[in-house]
Amino acid sequence: MTSAQILTVAQMQAAEQSLIDAGTSVETLMQVAGNGAAEWVWRIAAGRSVVILCGPGNNGGDGYVIAECLRARGLAVQVVAPLGPKTEAAKAARLAYKGETLTSGKGAKGDVLVDCLFGSGLARALEAEHALVLRDLASRAQSLIAVDLPSGVESDSGALLNEGLPDYDCTLALGAWKYAHWRLPSRSKMGALKLVEIGVEEVEGAAQLLAKPKLSAPALDAHKYSRGLCAVVGGAMPGASLLSAKAAMLGGAGYVKLLVDHAPASAPAALVVDTDPLEGALSDKRISSVLVGPGLGRDSDAQNRLRAVLAGPRPTVLDADALMLLRPEMLEKGAQVLATPHDGELEQLSRTFSVIAEERQARAHTLAKVSGMVICAKGPDTILAAPDGRIFIAPPASPWLSTAGTGDVLAGIAASRMATGKDAFTAACEAVWLHGEVARLASPNFTADDLAIRVREAYAAAL
Repeated sequence: MTSAQILTVAQMQAAEQSLIDAGTSVETLMQVAGNGAAEWVWRIAAGRSVVILCGPGNNGGDGYVIAECLRARGLAVQVVAPLGPKTEAAKAARLAYKGETLTSGKGAKGDVLVDCLFGSGLARALEAEHALVLRDLASRAQSLIAVDLPSGVESDSGALLNEGLPDYDCTLALGAWKYAHWRLPSRSKMGALKLVEIGVEEVEGAAQLLAKPKLSAPALDAHKYSRGLCAVVGGAMPGASLLSAKAAMLGGAGYVKLLVDHAPASAPAALVVDTDPLEGALSDKRISSVLVGPGLGRDSDAQNRLRAVLAGPRPTVLDADALMLLRPEMLEKGAQVLATPHDGELEQLSRTFSVIAEERQARAHTLAKVSGMVICAKGPDTILAAPDGRIFIAPPASPWLSTAGTGDVLAGIAASRMATGKDAFTAACEAVWLHGEVARLASPNFTADDLAIRVREAYAAAL
């Protein structure tokens, strides 16, 4: 089974050191990584000639191992090394390589470029001469492969350290996933992602890549209340809460109620609309979860409706307007609360809870700890943070989700999952996966309504 952990540079270095302390040499690790990467390069090259750009560190050492492996198998290989190897393991790998090495890319000829210039330890921009060599070789290659990370990418943040970096067809992660493999903007440069295992153990506290959940059909003796009653609280703009309710109806809950002052004319027949005063409607002890925020508004009535929801201890999803109105004193200690902010709302919540963090992931992580809420920082690369420190990162979702109302659908799915009895973090993870799967299944240029009615298809895919 492929590991789902995502490591920082420091965590990866510590994990490799643990292998070394247990008796595995750096040279052996380099051979394992290089040979594993060479298998992928061999397949992608499919007989075509290969140029491998090697740097001075262990990433360059991996390149020499790859080159020798391919050369020994009869492939035409050239190595371009603007700088000689500086680590002992890289020097040994260079000595073991029996093929051609060039110090300049001018005479290099290859259909496939393998970038082993700099790996995950890079923290500053490529020097101009190295960036020029990389761009020149990339412009002449038919296929581009990055080993560990594309050169010019910062591993922990996913930042692009240079302008004009090439787009790769494939990136071969060595040992474990790094944040840059799944974070934007770096993810957009990497093409297909493959993980080359080298024996790294699971690291305590490491972030995880969001995976497909394993959902189940209702129990044989299930009824609508045992499957969970999800209440969606409406407000000034009923369309958004109605959209959330439609998604919640297909997200696993057995019963969905829309709590509004006035029944919307377009509500589906299967949706129960409750127009009783909110406090009374919320007193139903059968309610398993509540969603508040989509279409709520931001006036005094909206504030009162939010306070009424948070006055009860039931599991709650806060979205949209509720996130802008939320104040720390409204939250009960120990309550199961999931907040689903986009970047602007995340910034507002950070101000509300006095969180000081520049980077998006750090902001979500700290906010979860300070507030006690599970934070689903939604966007093209959604980050899920729990108060206990767990971090999950979702693979970048379909760009077609960048349309109004798709967040309301996500919130409805999450509330539905919480109604079935899932804790806030598990519900958030399941909802984000289902939301991404719905977008994948839907036709391009879909609307939020299209998404809501196709939640059942994504649910079926996880059974």
